[in-house]
Amino acid sequence: MPDLIETPSQTFLSAEPKVTLVNSFAKPFDNAVATARTCYSSKGIVTAEQVAGEGLDETKQEERRQRRDELAQSIYKAGHHTTLQHAHFQFALENVSRQFIWSFLHSHPFYNSEQVSQRYVTVNPTQMAIPPLPGPAAEVYRKALALQTQAYEELTESLKPLVEREYLQRFKNSDPKGKKVLVAVQKKSQEVARYVLPVAAFAYLYHTVSGLTLLRYWRLCQTFDAPLEQRLVVGKMVEAVLQEAPAYKAILEQPMDFATTPEAQMYEGFHANDSTHKAFREEFDASLGGRTSRLVDYSKEGEKMLAASVREVFGLPSSALSDDAAIELALNPSKNKYLGETLNVSTHSKVSRALFHPHYTFRKKITHTGDSQDQRHRMTPASRPILHALTLDEPDYLVPVLLKQDKALERRFAEVMDQSWEAIGQLRKMGVPDEFAAYLLPNAVSVRFTESADLLNLHHKHAMRLCYNAQEEIWQASVDEAQQVREVHPRIGKWLLPPCTLRAYAGTLPKCPEGERFCGVVVWKKDLNEYQRVI
Repeated sequence: MPDLIETPSQTFLSAEPKVTLVNSFAKPFDNAVATARTCYSSKGIVTAEQVAGEGLDETKQEERRQRRDELAQSIYKAGHHTTLQHAHFQFALENVSRQFIWSFLHSHPFYNSEQVSQRYVTVNPTQMAIPPLPGPAAEVYRKALALQTQAYEELTESLKPLVEREYLQRFKNSDPKGKKVLVAVQKKSQEVARYVLPVAAFAYLYHTVSGLTLLRYWRLCQTFDAPLEQRLVVGKMVEAVLQEAPAYKAILEQPMDFATTPEAQMYEGFHANDSTHKAFREEFDASLGGRTSRLVDYSKEGEKMLAASVREVFGLPSSALSDDAAIELALNPSKNKYLGETLNVSTHSKVSRALFHPHYTFRKKITHTGDSQDQRHRMTPASRPILHALTLDEPDYLVPVLLKQDKALERRFAEVMDQSWEAIGQLRKMGVPDEFAAYLLPNAVSVRFTESADLLNLHHKHAMRLCYNAQEEIWQASVDEAQQVREVHPRIGKWLLPPCTLRAYAGTLPKCPEGERFCGVVVWKKDLNEYQRVI
């Protein structure tokens, strides 16, 4: 292991994270310097091979490498970091928790990830993160995991009659005993049952980042919410890259110590305690006015700004193109045919880029598992909480819509929630750090945050998440948001629609792009105010 990557003194009791560097540039660091030198080259493109001094004798190669490192350090210290974005690294990650993925890997816009889905893949009850706990605390922790995973299996079976009933109401001509129905019912049942699972549940995924993002990962790996797991996983990622491209050591900064991070110092300075957290939760929830997602700020002149921007694209005065007509050109799929395509080309379209200017800000409350879907829309960024700082003191969760259809199942769900928080309370009384106790938080735990979006990216998000196949919570939040945008900007809001409806306006066939995954509802014939679903 390279000298700069020290192994933490603590490790998890469960299987250690597995990190495999699957793909990378052939000469990533040389390429970064080559791109920098090309900016000032009068002789054309500078290649990575030239930077490395390939073909020269060893003495001259060493001179080239020294100049390379000096230039890399110089531009790195000056903050000229775009050169480090060219080279990308693709990792296969295994035995990493949902908490780590939510809090760290997916909390920023500069990555690409494809991970195993808890909606469609049955969770293995043995695949759970177990932090470094002493014997008695480890026993409490393992007992809670057993309770949660047993409840997951129990609820998956108990939900099937309810799911089957709802499913057959949509697909009335389906064979209840047919394979298609059985598979769909299994997936929908475990999708709801997974809310009792802990955020400690393991996942496996492909994760791709640039060299620059990896350097940032390493620098900030010891931050809230899961500093130990973050340090372990990112350390393995950096180690794998250094084995392929040791030259990165020339610019690799050490991780910030957790105690010196601004968030840790601020949190300590607030002397935050459970009573203030409860007051915050009550204040936040009251501000939602009963909604999942509430519009709290927006561009007051958003429609005028959008119309003016469209006119600017074509060099037209307002006398030649009215506001109404300009907005139609940008948002009506029958006129802007790009909006009926599956491939999202909006950022590459001159007229569609006018949608960048109106902005909307929402305050919302969804679950950890729901937010794990929401945050994948990286261009609608949010300020998410230090989770364990707000949610450990008492049960704080949301109940899936389907469970509310059966009082007995809802009571069983509440019982599991109470038992989960009881175990968390026991661990805290035993002196277990909140970081580790938080791994027992169920997927249903509430996450409160504020999220903002420009219209271009909000439109794309709603086109994906107003689909009836979208995860139920993010679907409901999107319905809330689209309705509220309609209220303040009716000429804009009426075009926040699911993909099938956009395609219907554009004349694109088939109207539903999901093929065999068609939701069973002719959504394109419904108004937004008629949208309703349980599964």
